Amino acid sequence: MTTTTRLSFIHRFEPGADRDKPPLLLLHGTGGDENDLIDLGRMVAPDAALLSPRGKVLEGGMPRFFRRLAEGLFDEEDVRRRASELADFVAEARDAYGLPAPIALGFSNGANIAAATLLLHPEALAGAVLIRAMVPLSQPPAADLAGKPVLILSGAMDPMVSADNAARLAAQLHNAGADVQHRTLPAGHGLSQADVTLTRDFLTRR
Repeated sequence: MTTTTRLSFIHRFEPGADRDKPPLLLLHGTGGDENDLIDLGRMVAPDAALLSPRGKVLEGGMPRFFRRLAEGLFDEEDVRRRASELADFVAEARDAYGLPAPIALGFSNGANIAAATLLLHPEALAGAVLIRAMVPLSQPPAADLAGKPVLILSGAMDPMVSADNAARLAAQLHNAGADVQHRTLPAGHGLSQADVTLTRDFLTRR
């Protein structure tokens, strides 16, 4: 285990036992940090390298990856800037640790910045698992996501993300060429065992 400020984000890095497995870029939700999703990463991809940055934005003292103006209302200018910062960090980490492009595994706010990074900087990520994600950009740029695998896991009882919003995100990514699987689970906003199982199955095929 390594926790360091040596790169542009405070982050945690754990080497993988199988270098043929794509690394995971773990992106926490609001109030989380670089430790939050390590256990999840180990459950869904036991042999993969794990790269887990801490969001730089503070909301009431809680780390996030970008600013929001209200719940469900994002500062899209900040989304774009922070997605660029994250893409730069991924490039730094790939060079520092000798990694191929990672698959993002994001939860809530982390899933939203992962979706934005896919749309704004497609070269940064090899794919993504987006758990309880919503549309981060109302007017995303044209992007070429041809062949990139994306799994979106929504909650049927999620009070924060409407079914329509999640479907619009899936459509945005699909229209950009991504290979999108969108599943709606009998869950709320929190993680469930079904999220773990479906994510592990998805990543096993990579």
